[in-house]
Amino acid sequence: MRFPKASEQRGRVLTALGNMRQQLSLVLGAATASRESAETHLARLELEQRVVRVGIAGAAGDEDLADALRHPAMAAVREQLNAVHAAFYREAGTVPGQLRELVERVAPGAASRPPSDWLGRVGTGTLTVPPLWRIGSSTMDDSGPFPVAVPLLDESHLAITSAPKTREAIDSLIEGLLLRVLSSMEPGAVRVHLWDVGQLTAVLPNIYPLSRTSAVSIYDPTRLEDLLDELAGHIRRIHAQTMQAGHHSLRGLRESIGQRTEPWRIAVLYGNNETLPPEELRELKRIAGGALAAGISLIIVDMPTVLGGGVENIRLLDEHRAVTSMIGPDLVVDLDPPLTSAQVSGTASKLAEALIAKQGGPRSFADLLPAELGQENSARELRAPVGFHEGDPVEVVIGDATPHALIGGPSGSGKTNFLYALIGSLAARYPPDELALYLLDFKEGVSFAGLAPGRRDNSWLPHARLIGINVNTDREFGLALLRFLADELRRRSAAAKEHEVTDLAALRQQDPDGHWPRIVAIIDEFQYLFSGRDTVTNQATALLEDIARRGRAQGIHLILASQDIAGIDAFWGKPAVFEQCTLRIAMPKARRVLAETNNAAVAAPKWHAVINHDSGVAHGNQLAHVPDASSKDIFSSLQRKLFELYANDDERPRLFDGAHSPLLEHSPAFGGLMPGGTPKVLLGQSIDVDDAACAVELSRSPGRNFAVIGTASAEALSIMDAAARSLGRQYAPHAVEFLVSCEVDRCAPAVDHLVDGLKSDAHLVTRLTADDLGPRMLQLLEEPADRPRILLLYGVDAALPTLEAKKPGELKSGLDHFRALLKQGPTRGVHTLGWWRSTARLKDTLGFGGPDDIGAWAALDVQGSELSTFAAGQVVHWSPRPGRALFFDRSTHVSPEVMIPFDRPEF
Repeated sequence: MRFPKASEQRGRVLTALGNMRQQLSLVLGAATASRESAETHLARLELEQRVVRVGIAGAAGDEDLADALRHPAMAAVREQLNAVHAAFYREAGTVPGQLRELVERVAPGAASRPPSDWLGRVGTGTLTVPPLWRIGSSTMDDSGPFPVAVPLLDESHLAITSAPKTREAIDSLIEGLLLRVLSSMEPGAVRVHLWDVGQLTAVLPNIYPLSRTSAVSIYDPTRLEDLLDELAGHIRRIHAQTMQAGHHSLRGLRESIGQRTEPWRIAVLYGNNETLPPEELRELKRIAGGALAAGISLIIVDMPTVLGGGVENIRLLDEHRAVTSMIGPDLVVDLDPPLTSAQVSGTASKLAEALIAKQGGPRSFADLLPAELGQENSARELRAPVGFHEGDPVEVVIGDATPHALIGGPSGSGKTNFLYALIGSLAARYPPDELALYLLDFKEGVSFAGLAPGRRDNSWLPHARLIGINVNTDREFGLALLRFLADELRRRSAAAKEHEVTDLAALRQQDPDGHWPRIVAIIDEFQYLFSGRDTVTNQATALLEDIARRGRAQGIHLILASQDIAGIDAFWGKPAVFEQCTLRIAMPKARRVLAETNNAAVAAPKWHAVINHDSGVAHGNQLAHVPDASSKDIFSSLQRKLFELYANDDERPRLFDGAHSPLLEHSPAFGGLMPGGTPKVLLGQSIDVDDAACAVELSRSPGRNFAVIGTASAEALSIMDAAARSLGRQYAPHAVEFLVSCEVDRCAPAVDHLVDGLKSDAHLVTRLTADDLGPRMLQLLEEPADRPRILLLYGVDAALPTLEAKKPGELKSGLDHFRALLKQGPTRGVHTLGWWRSTARLKDTLGFGGPDDIGAWAALDVQGSELSTFAAGQVVHWSPRPGRALFFDRSTHVSPEVMIPFDRPEF
């Protein structure tokens, strides 16, 4: 019974195995079929790839590919390729027409039209630029050629690669592109920069007519860094401008505000396949990366480098054909026929004329002036145009951001003319209660003399408070100006503290009744202040640094002008002044005025200036044509208008002319003398901002005697003459007695003239000889004084032998009496004014009593080392110079001061 059951189980197993074999066969069959299908599909893909590589037309000529395509399994491939081929040629037939339509639409006018349609015409475009510019044409089939255009300006850079003997073709290609661009845009909207490492001047010479305008600039082949610095500075400036306005590019800013703020720039660089130095190459790549956003396009020729930003490539095959990355390497571009030299230069001339006409032609000084005089307010800043660039005014701004200015330019570069343009433009805009000018010229000349009243023209510039000319030997006057400015700075600072404000604008708001004009001090050839290693240099350096640092807040501004600042040793290691001079103005050929790497002034044309408000960094450069402001009758006509509008006699400026000695009669101090009070002796003019006189009070105190020391007879006579005449003015007739002795024969006529003048004023005058001196001095000591007496002694040293002599039986000589009179006389109303021709003779006169009996003195041709004894033992820095004296009054002076003896007219 068990066997049937085992047989049944065996049958079921066999059935299951059979089913399994069947399923396995099915699976293996399906796998084989799938494998065969995959292999067929892979073969088709590989075949398609091979056909794509060589092209459908190329596959027909390849026997292996042709046999493969004929295989029955590849029928689908043949059908697909045939369909693609047919579709391509159906579409390709419409491409040339589409391209022609596209170029016509996006590149209108000169951007794509034949030259006959635009050559010699002036463009009018202002805001938008065509994205494409035609360079030639190409063909795809029998449907005809289509235009080939490349992007430029806001869109892309161009990299051009030459073939042998294609330099002329490249020049023609670039000339055509540039003329298309320049003829599409309004004059001045595009600037072209040209540089060729292998050409000194012949860089696209056919467009040179434009080089007389700002439209074309040509750079030295050895100075690529100049071009790169200019472009980099422009990018930085535009980036700051656009970022502040909330835009990422100049195009975005232009479209936002609806007007052009900056010209486009195209820089053409011929590299001649030379490798650039690493630093220049890095800078060029940095520029290329940010140039398009700043409106700059580069066209580089044969320069083996890869630029940043968008770049289109043009590779010439020969003189007439090229391939471009715009349409791919399979289509050859037939370059447009080159324009003739006459066509290019003629069009460039017309474009130059249009640009000059648009700018209004040459501008004059009158164009700098406002329509109505004196309407501006200086509370915040001073702002005035000083020249023009492309017809637009270029302004100088003096305020908190640019508090002080440095102006440099060699002789003949137009520095004085620029100063007149600046002064006139400021004075025309701001009334005198808004602007006060202090003008100082250290060079030998009269640059600012015309701003003061003169014999031929009695008008003056009402804004001028001080005018100093011919002060090249009077460095003390420059120091006096700095002291005045420092005092004014302290006065304003105290007022600001009192009103709890920090700057001039706030002070004027809090104190509207105060007089707080902005002060501008212009010092021409300021380096003379620091020409010596002495106390003048030390004090001037300290004062200038202090004013430069703190003056901005109180509205006190310095404008320092110089032909050359290279030799100012006083500022080595002390950059405070130059750091504060953020406004830099460089005349043509000026060096070291702008930043060290900024050479813009070297190439600046005549009658121009580089204006820079960014401490001389290149990106702050503004080139300005400065009109003639200093020729005859140009500035004076404005001055007369301002004089009629503002001036009165009380505001006459202080004129200091170092070339002329002042007259005693013209001194305000002399005019104010009158009888009464303690008499004072006027000796000469103080070298100071105020028109003050050096004077010695003849009080009844010990030592109130005065000595003139030196052999310079003209100056000595002038000082003695001024002293006597000023004293005579302070006494009523017969109220004083002058005792006069002259022991220098050649001076006798001058002394006689003085005596006659004193007598004509009804003063008592007694003439004394050398023999009279001793007895008269004894008499003055013994007899009571009924009136003041003044001893005027000329050449005391010549009388010493007579004074030293003693008669038989006399215990004391005349010299002893003189010494006693010097000591006791001032307290008795007897004062001595004497002239000694050497310090040694003066010491001999004083004897062992020391110098205390000479309370004041004026030294002429005496070295400073000889004067220490008479200056309280201090070291005296004094080198004699004609027409000047060193004055010291021990009762009022800390140290001696230089003075100018009054002029004593010849009689």
